[in-house]
Amino acid sequence: MAPDPYPHLLSLFRRTADTVPAYRAFLGDNGIDPSAITDPAAFATLPLTTKANYHRRYPLPQRCRDGRLTGCDLIAVSSGSTGIPTYWPRSAADEVAATARFRQVLVDGFRANERRTLAVVCFPLGTWVGGIYTLNCTARLASEFDITIVAPGNNKAEILRVVPELGEYFDQVVLFGYPPFLKDVIDSGARAGIDWPRLAVRMVLAGEVISEQWRDLLCARTGADPVRDIAALYGTADAGVLGNETPLSVAIRRFLADRPDLARTLFGSERLPTLLQYDPFDRYFETIDGTLVFTADSGVPLIRYHIADDGGTLTNEHLLETCRAEGFEPVDGPELPFVYVFGRSLHAVSLYGANVFPETVTIGLEQPPASAWVTGKFVLEVPEDADGDVRLRVTVELVPDHIATPDDASAVAEVIRDELVRRNSEYANYVPRERHLPEIRLLPVGDPDYFPVGVKHRYTR
Repeated sequence: MAPDPYPHLLSLFRRTADTVPAYRAFLGDNGIDPSAITDPAAFATLPLTTKANYHRRYPLPQRCRDGRLTGCDLIAVSSGSTGIPTYWPRSAADEVAATARFRQVLVDGFRANERRTLAVVCFPLGTWVGGIYTLNCTARLASEFDITIVAPGNNKAEILRVVPELGEYFDQVVLFGYPPFLKDVIDSGARAGIDWPRLAVRMVLAGEVISEQWRDLLCARTGADPVRDIAALYGTADAGVLGNETPLSVAIRRFLADRPDLARTLFGSERLPTLLQYDPFDRYFETIDGTLVFTADSGVPLIRYHIADDGGTLTNEHLLETCRAEGFEPVDGPELPFVYVFGRSLHAVSLYGANVFPETVTIGLEQPPASAWVTGKFVLEVPEDADGDVRLRVTVELVPDHIATPDDASAVAEVIRDELVRRNSEYANYVPRERHLPEIRLLPVGDPDYFPVGVKHRYTR
């Protein structure tokens, strides 16, 4: 029987209520007596905290322990995907839990305890959380294992300069970055003559949902193993790394990718979410109305924090039994629960009442012939014409030196339409057939209006 996380959870709650002035005031404003929260049922009655009702209401130092911002060692900034950046203080001790997730990927998955490993941090460096956080956590592991770190950030020219030179001295090269950026690095490197398979490339991703077609495409171009050599992290500025893909979770997801009915039974959706494992003693998840809530200690302790990502949780036993009943043979993996993440519903556009999600469009762009000459970045819009009619518009970024033709636009429109009709029953049934085919615009790499260099890409407008 798995250990019960609730004693730890209630202890964290009591300590937060005792030492964090903002949370103590928040409880008082909501008529909550902390001494009454003594069991799981009482904990489940606590009001959810959000950016609106907590972070923007109470001063930053008051959200830290003892009301002291100086008790923290580092401040990260959220990406501001919902419009307003938020500051997230933390201490070096807060990275211990996240380092365990990196350990699970690098050691348990990539066998960095047995292989000389070059870790290449390709996340942007600066106040944004990804690059510095990854650098700090991998540095902790580098003190234990034969791991060497280089941190060019999201400077593609520098990555393509240092990786071929340094990679020769290691058994494997691990690239950390956002999926579209890493795809661009791999494709640009291949055009420049880099032999990625010889460098034994592995990848650690974050920031968005990928498809199994995307994973296969990148594995075909690097020689990586799709189950063991590409792993996604579920990370946020709010609380660091919340969960990670394991070979077991990837194997299950690939099994479900070919069984949409079973996936719909498990996840309640035709979309295939990212499937990860998490440690409930470090990051405790709940599901409220199909969205994720978590509790975690940090520089700003978060109790029942509503992160607003669509998703849910599954026990290890239930998920494995369900998949085994359909013929799945599990690979080795930790006996930890699973969390599945679709992302935020605001990262979709609506057409005739049908939600169109970026990950479905991504699958279309990963099919030939488009996969050979697009970077993977695109923007979804639903513009209205002079007659008030609407149609899905997809603006797609081309790889360098590719000159688009009308036939290219037609090919992209057709593969996107085919995937939307096949995978999205709302699109197939709500959108008039004559408007199934999206409008396509093909723009050069780095277009300043749609694909500006050096900022986090947004897939919808």
